[in-house]
Amino acid sequence: MQKVIDFLRNLAANNNREWFLAHKSEYLEAKEAFEQFTEKLIVRVGEFDPTIADLTVKDCTYRIYRDVRFSKDKSPYKTHMGCYLCRGGKKSGYSGYYFHIGTEQGDVYPSGHMLAVGDYCMEPKALKVLREDISAGGGDFEDIVNNQVDKSFHLDESFKLKRPPKGYDVDSPYLELLKYKVYCLCSEPSTEEILSDNLLDFVAEKFKSAKPFLDYINRAIEYVKEGNE
Repeated sequence: MQKVIDFLRNLAANNNREWFLAHKSEYLEAKEAFEQFTEKLIVRVGEFDPTIADLTVKDCTYRIYRDVRFSKDKSPYKTHMGCYLCRGGKKSGYSGYYFHIGTEQGDVYPSGHMLAVGDYCMEPKALKVLREDISAGGGDFEDIVNNQVDKSFHLDESFKLKRPPKGYDVDSPYLELLKYKVYCLCSEPSTEEILSDNLLDFVAEKFKSAKPFLDYINRAIEYVKEGNE
């Protein structure tokens, strides 16, 4: 992955069309390296999550070109490469496993490397069902988060509510878990870990530990997709 990191760091320092076109061959080499890793990761994750097994690299990866229409930052290119492995592909609406390589330079998100499992854009109906499941589950979701997933993961607290969501009492034993609007586990591996010879095993094992969490979330999404409310 050194080739990928080197290219992304150079791109971050020269984020313009002229530089990119002059170094297109370097981009294609980095892209190929990342896609080869993604292909292997699909196979490995598919061994413990059959919903991933039939995905292609195209189902899981993204273009490097940024959509700058509504952004103050007009830099034309992303400075990370990521893949999202989820049931039905990245546009299916299901939650999944996300891996990306960044530069670890600068303070602008997402400059670092990342592993994530869960959902960032859950529709309100599914979010409502998920909270109902957590509230009525007798602590099963809490047990998954605290005792089953790899300890390097943490719940993303972006947009977490300060007050209980509507319809839930302040005395709920699962109040803090109900306040989340983004149900996503995140981990930030170091460059040393990204460059290790066992990166594939490293990523796959962390994702495997988080599968019960992902199954729990996707159950709510599936329930809504099937027309239930």
